[in-house]
Amino acid sequence: MPRRKRLTDAGIARLRPEASEYTVWDTGIAGLGVRVRPSGSRTFIYHRKTDGGVKKMSFGPAALRKVDDVRRACMEAATGADGADTACRERAPLFRDFVAGRWKAERFERCKPSTQQRVRGRLNRHLLPAFGARRLDRITRSMALGWFEAYSRTAPGSANNTLALLRQILNHAVACGHIGANPVRGIRRNPGRKMTRFLSREEIARLHRVLDRHAEGSASEAQQADIIRLLLLTGCRKGEILRLRREEVKGDRLELADSKTGPRTVLLNAPAREILRRRMVEGHGTWVFPSITDPSRPRSREPLLWYRVRREAGIEDVRLHDLRHTVASQAAMNGVPLPVVARLLGHSDIAMTMRYAHVGDREIEAAAERVGKVIGAALGL
Repeated sequence: MPRRKRLTDAGIARLRPEASEYTVWDTGIAGLGVRVRPSGSRTFIYHRKTDGGVKKMSFGPAALRKVDDVRRACMEAATGADGADTACRERAPLFRDFVAGRWKAERFERCKPSTQQRVRGRLNRHLLPAFGARRLDRITRSMALGWFEAYSRTAPGSANNTLALLRQILNHAVACGHIGANPVRGIRRNPGRKMTRFLSREEIARLHRVLDRHAEGSASEAQQADIIRLLLLTGCRKGEILRLRREEVKGDRLELADSKTGPRTVLLNAPAREILRRRMVEGHGTWVFPSITDPSRPRSREPLLWYRVRREAGIEDVRLHDLRHTVASQAAMNGVPLPVVARLLGHSDIAMTMRYAHVGDREIEAAAERVGKVIGAALGL
C-alpha cells in the first residue's frame, strides 16, 4: 500500500533506509514523492499524468532542496507543459469577472435555487476575497494550496466543498480557453468524517423526555422541538423541514416540490402526522414553520434549541444531521431492505445507503448469538 503523508523538511530528514527501495508520497501535491533507497539516499521525484501517459521527473537529492521549493517546481511543471498559448493568457479575465459573466450564465444559472444559495455563500465568503482580483492565468497551484490549507485548519469539511467549487470554476475556464490546465488539479481533499453516529433506543427516549420539557416553553421553543422531532421521525434533511410549505402536506405524506435529489414523496408515520396536523390547525400562511420575527418567510436557521437539548440529554457528540442517520440505522436493524431504506431517505444512489448495511449485519449477528445460546443450552453444550 502506498505510503502517504504531508512532506516536510524535518519529516524527510527522519526517513530511514529499508531493505528495499520505497517512496513516500505527498498528500498536498499529487505525484510528488521522496524515494528512499537502501543506500540511504533520498531523492525528490514527480509523476505527472499527461495525455501521452505518465511523465516521470526527478528534482535531485532531498538534502539539497527545500520541499516548498520542489512543490513550486512541480506546479510550474504541471502548468507550464500543459499551459495555454500566449494569446489565451493575454485575454484571460479576472476571476471575479469570469464568475459574474460566462461561468454564471453557463453553469450557475442551471443550478437549483437552493444550490445557488450555497454556491453564492462560498463565493462571497471565500473564493472572491481570495482570488477575485486575480487573472485566471495568474492563479497558481501554490496560491490555491496555501488558501486551502489555511481554510482547512478551521473548517476541513467546508474547505473541501469550496475547493470542489473552485475546481469546477477553473475547469470551465479551461473549457473556455482562458487557461490551459486547472491549477487546482491534484490538490487532495481533507479526509472525511468517519461513519456514522446514530442514537440508540435509550438515547432516543432521553431525547424525547427533554423535548417534552421544552415543548411547554415559549412559542419559539415549541416550534423548534417539533422540528427536531420531525427530523427524527421522518429522516428528512434539515432544509426539507425548515422550508416545508403547507401546500406540500398531503395528509399521510409530504409531496416535496424540491429536495436535494429533486421532487420526492415522504410517507408519514402516525407521530409525524400528529405534529403536522397540529401545526396546520394552529398556523396559517405559506410555511409550516415560519420565522418567529417575520411569518412571511420560512425559518432560515437550524433550531438553536438543539444544542441545549443534546447537552441535557447527554448526547453532545450528536449532530442534527445524525437524526437522519438514526432513522436509517433503525430501519436497517429492523430488517428493512436497503433499497427501501434508500427510498425512505430520498437517496438517488443506493451506494449512499450501503453505509448502513453493516448496521443490519450487527443485528443479525446478535440474533444468531442469541439463537445459538438457546439451542446450545438445549443440547447441553
